[in-house]
Amino acid sequence: MIKIDRKITDIIKRDRKVIMTTTRESYPFVPDHGDGDFIYDISGNKFIDFSSFISVYNFGVNANKEVREAIKKQVDKLMHPAFTDYYGELPVKFAEKLVKMFPSGFGKVFFSNSGTEANEAAMKFARIFTKRTYILAFYNSFHGRTLGSLGMTASKVVQREYFGPFANIVHAPFPYPYRCPFDHEQFECGMDYINFIENYIFRKEVSPEEIAAVFIEPVQGEGGYIVPPKKFITELRKITSEHGILLIDDEVQAGNFRTGKFLALDNFGVSADIYTMAKSVGAGIPIGLTVSRNSLGSIPAGAHANTFGGNLVAVSAANALLDYVTRNKTRIERGVKAKGAYAMKRLNEMKDKYEIIGDVRGIGLMIGVEIVKDKKSKAPGIKEREKILNDSFYNGLVLLPAGESSIRIIPPLTVADENLRKGLDIFENAVKKANSDKAV
Repeated sequence: MIKIDRKITDIIKRDRKVIMTTTRESYPFVPDHGDGDFIYDISGNKFIDFSSFISVYNFGVNANKEVREAIKKQVDKLMHPAFTDYYGELPVKFAEKLVKMFPSGFGKVFFSNSGTEANEAAMKFARIFTKRTYILAFYNSFHGRTLGSLGMTASKVVQREYFGPFANIVHAPFPYPYRCPFDHEQFECGMDYINFIENYIFRKEVSPEEIAAVFIEPVQGEGGYIVPPKKFITELRKITSEHGILLIDDEVQAGNFRTGKFLALDNFGVSADIYTMAKSVGAGIPIGLTVSRNSLGSIPAGAHANTFGGNLVAVSAANALLDYVTRNKTRIERGVKAKGAYAMKRLNEMKDKYEIIGDVRGIGLMIGVEIVKDKKSKAPGIKEREKILNDSFYNGLVLLPAGESSIRIIPPLTVADENLRKGLDIFENAVKKANSDKAV
């Protein structure tokens, strides 16, 4: 059982005095150090990590020794190269290797510092490439919190209120099989959403000839770990191609083998025109990437840049991690597939046993568990989720919420089988307790 001492509570009190409010979880987690599958707080409490620290530590808490050594070596040489004004060998070397991980025909890389910056760049590039101004995004999506990417984000009202208006962005419903507004059964919905885009958005709101790009998360992250039917993605690719609209794939959370493939969109058998990545790419060091097709060309000099993109410390981390995943690609893919299958089996067994688990969905080790008040009503189990998250924490498991009442199961992809099993045991005990409390 985790013990919260005065050292922890004191830091939280000091935090509240000087730190602007962000999205703190309700449990008092003050991490200090970690390695692999485990994280320790400042009082020495040990936790299994099922959060990957918001999908950043895909390959183990605090990266691996190879990445850390690359960072240390670069720090002693040069950290900031002003890469958008000067040139640098390491960013070029990394980009040359990176584009080989993408479909044929990709070769232009833009460096930034985060996922929201990568998406802002993609928005601007799409408008330059197409000479169109509108962007189509989806409800439940999360593309970032800066104003451009926030305009596309439609996950929670609190993220958007008082920040608008947002220019030239329209939203369409995203297939959510468990809560399909068209009242279809699981995996049958898809085409109704395509028809909505064609018959309502294209005919009543904005002409497709004015839309520069469609932004999509192949698996929605913050919005609830929602997996769309494959048919929806393939048909969406068709209509974007038909109308000369670019498809932009936000891989910030789903990419870098989280679903078992380097690009989550590959699970659906289509490719995009522009990809964005961040989070796990730098193994804990901030870096964002925007990667586009060669055929789209480049942008005019001065049209977009930043100060820290191509930072050598960040690129050294990303480069070392890319070398690691390239060498171990087959092993990583097999491991994610096997571990994901085991986790889904366990979680679906829990779903059959406990009334408060309404849905289990995911690909690889990107899994969402939707908590409900009961299976019949499907009413979001917000309080029940909170109990599960807190009970798991106090028993040594770190988890994160998603959507209105879902929980993310996103351990490091390298998680040991034993620790995956232990983490799921802790999770099940928390679910069992929340389920029993409800019954009382």
